[in-house]
Amino acid sequence: MGLVEVTFFGARGSCPCSGDCYNEFGGSTSCVLVNTGADEPLILDAGTGLRSLGATLAPRLQESGRPVHAHILLTHLHYDHLLGLPFFGPLEDPGAIVEIYGPRQGSVPLAELVASAVTPPFFPVQMKEFRGEVKLNEVGDDDFMLDDVKVTARYIPHTDLTLGFRVEHGGLSLAYLPDHQAPLDRMGIAESVLELCDGVDLLLHDAQYDEEEFAAKSDWGHSTVAYAVHVAAAAGARRLGLFHHDPSHDDARLRDLEESARRLPAASSLEEIFAARESMSLTISRATT
Repeated sequence: MGLVEVTFFGARGSCPCSGDCYNEFGGSTSCVLVNTGADEPLILDAGTGLRSLGATLAPRLQESGRPVHAHILLTHLHYDHLLGLPFFGPLEDPGAIVEIYGPRQGSVPLAELVASAVTPPFFPVQMKEFRGEVKLNEVGDDDFMLDDVKVTARYIPHTDLTLGFRVEHGGLSLAYLPDHQAPLDRMGIAESVLELCDGVDLLLHDAQYDEEEFAAKSDWGHSTVAYAVHVAAAAGARRLGLFHHDPSHDDARLRDLEESARRLPAASSLEEIFAARESMSLTISRATT
C-alpha cells in the first residue's frame, strides 16, 4: 500500500491573523509538509507556517546530528508565501541546505528577487548571512524529480507569475494550487490546471471567497469555494482540501463554507471535501494490487 502524509502548518491566505476566533483553522499562511518517508523534507510554500514547521523538525535533526536538507516548492513571490523563510530555524545550522523551486520571472533572476525581500531595511539581515544555504532553482512549465518524487510544475492564472504543482510518489498524487484566479463565469478551467489536477488523490485548492466576495474582488487573483469544488469534480479528483482562507473568515465562517461546499451538486463526485486546518495531518493512501 502506498502512503503519503500531509500536514498543514499554515492554511491562511493574504496575511497571518490571530485571535480566539481563529483557533480551529489557524492564522499562519501557506505552508504544507508532504512526508513520503524520505529523509529530506518536501515543503509546499514558505508562508509564516514555515516557522512552526522548522520547530517541529528540530528535535529530529538534533537527534540525527545532521543539518536539514529540505526542498520547498514555491508557488509565487507574494509575502504570504515567502515570509516564513527567514524564520525557518533549521537554517541557523551550519551545513543546512534549503533548495527552493520557484517560478521563473523573466529578465530578473529568481535568486535576486528573493534576496531583495530578505534584506535591510525590510529585514535586519541578508539571506547570505544565514549559517545554512538557500539555493534558488527557477522552473516554469517543467517536470523534474526530487529523489523518487515526481514534480510537475505549470503556470496557472493569478495576478503575478504563479505556479501550481503536482506531486506524485508511489502511485499517489497531490495537486497544490493555493492561488488561482477563477474566470468571471466560474466555469472555464485552464488546461494547465486540468493537467495538474487530473485524477489526483488530493487537491489543495484556493477557496478564498464566497460568491458575494468574488463579485467585489473578481480580479484579485483568487477562487470561490464553489469554483474549487467545480475544478475538483471536473478534473476527477478524489478529495478536495479548501485552502488559502481569507483572513476575514473566522472559524464559524469557515465551518459554514465547508458545509456549503459539501452541499453543492458537484460535490457528489468527490469522496471528501474539507477545509484545511492548521496542525491537521491526513494520509493519502490507496490499496495496491
